[in-house]
Amino acid sequence: MDLEEKEVLLSFQRNEITEHLVYRRLAKRMKGRNREILEKISQDEPRHYRLWKEITGEEVSPCRWRVFFYILVAYVLGLTFAIKIMERGEEEAEQVYSFMAQKWPQAQEIAQDEFEHEKLLVDMIEEERIKYVGSMVLGLNDALVELTGSLAGLTFALQNTRVVGMAGLIMGVAASLSMSASEYLSQKSEGEGASALKASFYTGIAYVITVVLLVLPYFIFSSYLLALAVTLVNVVLVIYIFTYFVAVVKEVSFRATFTEMLVISLGVAFVSFVIGVVARKTLGVEL
Repeated sequence: MDLEEKEVLLSFQRNEITEHLVYRRLAKRMKGRNREILEKISQDEPRHYRLWKEITGEEVSPCRWRVFFYILVAYVLGLTFAIKIMERGEEEAEQVYSFMAQKWPQAQEIAQDEFEHEKLLVDMIEEERIKYVGSMVLGLNDALVELTGSLAGLTFALQNTRVVGMAGLIMGVAASLSMSASEYLSQKSEGEGASALKASFYTGIAYVITVVLLVLPYFIFSSYLLALAVTLVNVVLVIYIFTYFVAVVKEVSFRATFTEMLVISLGVAFVSFVIGVVARKTLGVEL
């Protein structure tokens, strides 16, 4: 075993003991089925650690900052997101595992667990917020498309940041209530019952957060062009962050989803900008 190979194996070994701690700590804050799944995965990791230790002949310590990071992500963005982010690193190591298995049979056993058994267990985890991703996407998409277009049109029609911000806030809050109510009635008509209220809640929350981020620049900056520019940057950031979240938990293409949402939102904003300019010149609105 050369020095480079040993460093790779030690990194795998450290990864196993680190993930053992992550899964064990996450299991402590879970109940029922999710706790059982996390405990089962946590129990597998020390065995993998010992298999790598048989090859390297060394003890390694867990990476404490990674443990803290994944626990924090689980608290903020949810259990499913944190675990799938963690498991993505193992998927990237699949080719290295296959290569190592040619020299050390233990690597094949670990790979079998990592890429089949654990993935099945992770997919069994139940989390409420993941059930309502569709509702959050609905609220986010509607807010981005509708409010981005409205703000762009009003910006060039009125050219007053305070007025545009106030109008955008009123429209946004009203639209979020309307969208929440529509989602509730839609879910109720499909016989969802109790989950209809939760679906409408997640839709409304996604909408309101988006509204706040988009109208905030108009209450900070006096230049309407700067306010619009910052709003468009916020649009891109919101789309990027939320698309990445959905791509991870739903395992869909990030690039395709991000591009689609971005083109639609900015396309509507451009059309509304043209309408705003035409309206100002045609109607002669001055504030």
